Amino acid sequence: MNIYRGCSHGCIYCDSRSDCFRNHDFDTVKIKENALEIIRNELRRKVKTGVIGTGAMSDPYNPLEEKLKLTRNSLELKNAYGFGVSLVTKSDLITRDTDILTDIKEHSPVIAKFSISTANDDLCKKIEPHVAPASRRFEAMKMLSSQGIFCGTMLLPLLPFISDTDENIKKVCRMTKEAGGKFIYTYMGMTLRQGSREYFYENLDPDVKEKYIKRFGTRYNCISPRSKKLWDIFIVECESLGLIYDMNAIIHGYKSGYDNKQLTIY
Repeated sequence: MNIYRGCSHGCIYCDSRSDCFRNHDFDTVKIKENALEIIRNELRRKVKTGVIGTGAMSDPYNPLEEKLKLTRNSLELKNAYGFGVSLVTKSDLITRDTDILTDIKEHSPVIAKFSISTANDDLCKKIEPHVAPASRRFEAMKMLSSQGIFCGTMLLPLLPFISDTDENIKKVCRMTKEAGGKFIYTYMGMTLRQGSREYFYENLDPDVKEKYIKRFGTRYNCISPRSKKLWDIFIVECESLGLIYDMNAIIHGYKSGYDNKQLTIY
């Protein structure tokens, strides 16, 4: 479910900038016409309830949401019709809806996934210029987790030559644990398609851009040259901190205790 189209976060690496996804100015957030009416009609027709995901293509907590409250209203609909929710966001505005999320949690699974590429706030400002810095996202995670919401970190993307450091992996793991997060999921690299690649390169220092061109060319999957070492560090950190890092285990974790016959809606 995506109520909004486009994103104003300004992340230089965003895959949704790719030509295959865009049909308007990506940096301009637009509202999908009659979104809440469509959602209401769809939910009441479902024979089975399930978990509805949002945040894959456009952050449900963009600046317009603070005033319009369309994401909040959609959560109220999910709650009314007995559906669960899976949220992905870079915004701490999600804490505004703690009351509804805790209500939904009483009858259906709820998971809040905070997208965090780096634990360094200064680097955040460079690669994600118009979004809450990582420290505020971890504060939001701490608030939600204190209310029993199943939270964690999507360490995505991990930018080769920029954020693929031992220190960043360890710090993100530690800060997730300290914020009450239950999991971290990661991919030791990033994706670059036509459209997103050009924008990303325009925002890199020339020497870093040259490294990307030399190493990856026009590849879609851009895996960190340090991926093997980073995976070893990541697994050790997660296991020592008791963090889940396997996607099947994450899904099992947030759905545990609920009816396993529920339908998942993608």
